[in-house]
Amino acid sequence: MKQLAVTCPNCKKKFNYYSSEFRPFCSEKCRLIDLGQWLTESYTVPVEKLTEEEIQTLEELVHEKNAEEEKKHHH
Repeated sequence: MKQLAVTCPNCKKKFNYYSSEFRPFCSEKCRLIDLGQWLTESYTVPVEKLTEEEIQTLEELVHEKNAEEEKKHHH
């Protein structure tokens, strides 16, 4: 079996990457703890405040994309 020593992102324990079915975590417990962090939105991506102009541009792009999708479904 291949060997690759890695550190569990949750508990920091060292383990062989290829021996864990829960990789990149060492165990199901650590995998579920991480999943719980995502589901409760404990992990967030920092977002900068958008300007009014940027918001307007994004809304227009979304509107155009939705209009294109509508055309595809009606033909």
